[in-house]
Amino acid sequence: MRVLTDAGFDAIGFLRGIHATGAQFLVRSSATLRPLVQDRPPDGSYLTRLSAPYRTGHGYGLLTVRVIEAWITVKLADGTVRREQWRLITSLTDPALHPARRLATPYHERWQAETCYASVKATLLDGRVLRSGHPADLDQEVRGILTVYQALIHTAADAATHRPGLDMDRLSFTIALNAARDQVTTASGILPSGTAQLVGTTGRALLDNLLPAHRRQRPKARSLKSHSKYAPNTAQHPATAQTYTFHTEIAITEKGLAPRSHR
Repeated sequence: MRVLTDAGFDAIGFLRGIHATGAQFLVRSSATLRPLVQDRPPDGSYLTRLSAPYRTGHGYGLLTVRVIEAWITVKLADGTVRREQWRLITSLTDPALHPARRLATPYHERWQAETCYASVKATLLDGRVLRSGHPADLDQEVRGILTVYQALIHTAADAATHRPGLDMDRLSFTIALNAARDQVTTASGILPSGTAQLVGTTGRALLDNLLPAHRRQRPKARSLKSHSKYAPNTAQHPATAQTYTFHTEIAITEKGLAPRSHR
């Protein structure tokens, strides 16, 4: 498992806790951290050691990590360009197996977790609140919702295997939900005729209604109230989702990382 986090979760104690479970981490570093360059692999990243405060009997608790510093440029379809610095810290220290540029891309996609929440709350539940009034019943209701979600996601994954190279981002959760719902309400296409196929009615509906090839920007903080913690970002994002290009330049920032912008 690879754990991705936003800035603010780069404390060594937290990272060591993740690593102790057997998982790997790829986290965004805050600008206040100034790691020392100890070794430079050919991909532009560097190795360093993070140290925890001294503890009697434990020393400083050093942790060897790899640091990837890069300039990230995002260009939206309407011509808007955003450019900023990233510093990523990872336990994946082998640059041959995990090149710096290849790690920057999945980190950029960490916000896809938000589309999971949106799929459950806005699409699957259609904005409805949970109906149960007892903790045990709420637990059962949530488990049922997540079971349906996972079933639809696995159906989409099965469908994607029939199109080599197909990006899962192009499969619509809404299409999958509507196709599955139609099968339940009409009781059609439940039992296949002849040999069972991995791609059933829902899978065919997904493959016949693919989303655009380029990923869309995640909608964020467009109509939030001024007292919200997201207020600095209000109106800074397009009103509608757009396609965009993502470009990475791996380069060590010798003078340190600039503080993050709140625009």
